[in-house]
Amino acid sequence: MVNYAFDLAIWTVLFFITGMYKPQWPLFFLKKPKRFLILIITTVLVMITFTLYGEGNRRTKLELINQTPVTQESVPVPVPVPVPNSKSN
Repeated sequence: MVNYAFDLAIWTVLFFITGMYKPQWPLFFLKKPKRFLILIITTVLVMITFTLYGEGNRRTKLELINQTPVTQESVPVPVPVPVPNSKSN
């Protein structure tokens, strides 16, 4: 997932640079695209990129935790011992 985040980050930067230079290029399907629309789309793409990166890091940490074997040393368990009565018959 982290790889996808880096790929999306590269596409986001390219989209932003080309959109700020000529908004007609990335938004070719609109008649009069504005730079503000490029800014909004870039903001959403940046949020998606950060979310992908964070989720990818979280999953790799969980995988590392699940792969490491947990070794517990045996601790002696106290066993109750019967106490003799002090009364004699």
